Amino acid sequence: MSTMFERYGGFAAVSKVVMAFYEKVLDSDIAGPFFEDIDMKALIDHQTKFVAQVMGGPAHYNDEVLRTVHAKHQIDKAAFDEVAALMKETLEDFEFAPEDIKDVMSQITSRAVFIISA
Repeated sequence: MSTMFERYGGFAAVSKVVMAFYEKVLDSDIAGPFFEDIDMKALIDHQTKFVAQVMGGPAHYNDEVLRTVHAKHQIDKAAFDEVAALMKETLEDFEFAPEDIKDVMSQITSRAVFIISA
């Protein structure tokens, strides 16, 4: 049985999804300002690994790392919800199956407690 990560094409496909996702995020009036002083190349690399993980891929991030990395940004619920909505929209753009979108979004939203700090 293959993982969602394998079914959608592995790191090459996930990387394309993440790049498209960040185009939306950077254009967002709500979420965009959080990324003004961020090394986007490094962020895209890390996010690609994170999304790969939630899709059953080989990468692994523990929740305390998520908390530490995000704490300094003072992310509020509105910004988290905006970013989550943009991820869902991006997965829809890439024609992920509805049940796979639900699974990915469940993994992401379950980590809100480690990301929201404001």
